[in-house]
This record gives sequence, C-alpha cells and structure tokens, in this order.
Amino acid sequence: MANLWTAIGLTLLAGLATGIGSAIAFFAKRTDYRFLSVATGFSAGVMLYVSFVEIFFEGGKSLGRVYGEYWGHWVNAAAFFGGIVLIGLIDNLVPAAENPHETHSEQETAPLRNESAPMPLFNIVAAEPDRLPFGTHDHHLQNRKLHRMGLFTALAIGIHNLPEGLATFLAALENPKVGVAIAIAIALHNIPEGISVSVPIFYATGDRRKAFVYSLLSGLAEPVGAGIAYLALVMFLGGDSGAIPPQITGILLSGVAGIMVFISLDELLPTSRAYGKGHDSVYGLVAGMGVMSLSLLLMK
Repeated sequence: MANLWTAIGLTLLAGLATGIGSAIAFFAKRTDYRFLSVATGFSAGVMLYVSFVEIFFEGGKSLGRVYGEYWGHWVNAAAFFGGIVLIGLIDNLVPAAENPHETHSEQETAPLRNESAPMPLFNIVAAEPDRLPFGTHDHHLQNRKLHRMGLFTALAIGIHNLPEGLATFLAALENPKVGVAIAIAIALHNIPEGISVSVPIFYATGDRRKAFVYSLLSGLAEPVGAGIAYLALVMFLGGDSGAIPPQITGILLSGVAGIMVFISLDELLPTSRAYGKGHDSVYGLVAGMGVMSLSLLLMK
C-alpha cells in the first residue's frame, strides 16, 4: 500500500512520545503542569472530533458500500460500540498498578533531574497523606515492591497502548493527513505516561537511565502492536492481492473511533483536569477540536 510506510512512521513517532515525558521529568528545570493540562485536553479534543466527524463517517461509507445504506449503519454502530467494549475490557483485565496518568508533584520529580535536590520525606507522606502537597505519592515502599509496581505500570501502559497504535496506524493508512493529526494527539497523550512510568522506576532503582529506557519501551508497544495487527489482517483476510476487504476496513475504522472516544473520556479529560487549573482542560479541548476542524476543512 502507498501509505504503509507513512502509517508505520507516524505510529512510531506517537509511541516514542513516552520518551518525551520521561525526558521532561529528568531534564526540564520545572514540569509545566499547565502545559500538560492544555496539551492533554487538546489531545482529547482532536481525538473526539476526528472520531465522530471523520473516522466513524469513513467507516460507515465503507460498510454502506458492502452492506447497503440501511444495514451499513447498523454494522457501523455495532463496530463503534464494539471498540468501546474492547478497550473497556482491556482497562479492566489489565489495570495499571497505579493510575498511568497520575500527577506527580514538583517536589517528587525534582530529584530525577537534580542529584542535589532533597528527596521527598516519604515517611511523612505515609504518615500524614492528608497534609501533603497535591500530587505527592507515597514511594516509601520496599525497593523490590516499588520496582515491580513500576514495571507493571510500564507493562500495563504498553498493553493499553496497543489499540492506540492501531488507531494511529489505520487512520494514517486510510488518510495520511488525518493520521498526522491523530499521531500528534496520541503523542501529547503519551507525555504524562512517560512521567508516570519513570518516577516509580527511579525511586526503586536510583538509575535514571533504566527509568528512561522502561518509559520509552512502554510507548514502543504502539508501533509493534500496529505492525502485528496489520500483518495478521493481511495474512488471514487479505486474499491473493493482500488488500484488506472494505468491510473489514470499515469495521476497524468504526471500532477505532469507539476506542478513541473511550480513551478521551476515561483517561485524557480526567488527566487534563488533574494537571490544570480553572478551565485549562476545556480550553485545550476546544482548541483541539478547532484545529482538527480547520485541518479537515483545509484538506477538502
């Protein structure tokens, strides 16, 4: 397919954004939480708008050509809610050890980038959790337990990222311009995840490099998962030509729309509100919808 390498490249770039989050935690002088709030809200706005206006519509067109106008709409709706059920099952069957988008305070992330910064007083964190600065977490655990928690969080985020990688890949395969917008949205969404994986790994091992590598690897699940899914589709459903049948493409696109809506409502908006103040998350959401709308209009 003509767009295959573009789709692979965009999915890879989106997945590597977990490394950006980790780099922010380790190298930035300060973590700009307001930027994270607006960026995550922006990501939600892009994903919600493109899901309902473009991807769901494209899936319906493909299915309408195969099943007819009436039944095509039924299959389209079923695929959309099927995507929501799929990502909901993944969320329940493979929960993260901690919320993968949890907010970490400035006090908590300072030792990652500055060896002379004082370590948070985790014994106080454990004893008086109600009096702590917002976002401070109790890492006063045995190193082995904390290390296992960080690894499990990385693994859980990696599995959660598989559908996101498929969403970016399929959208780019169908329309590279839409794929670029979704890749940017997924990348913005992956930045807080990079921070969330890095922090417990660092406190367990004291190894900055190891924390960064694990964070980066959790994001690589996106291109790996997308590649495996694509090869399986071509191998089992592609036929002699290797082309994916239009009804399969339509079902996948509508399912991806459902996945992206679930991610936006279940993960991105709550995360955006946790990082921001006032209406930051709403401003980001509306800005994301506006930019996505303008992009689609310019592509007509």
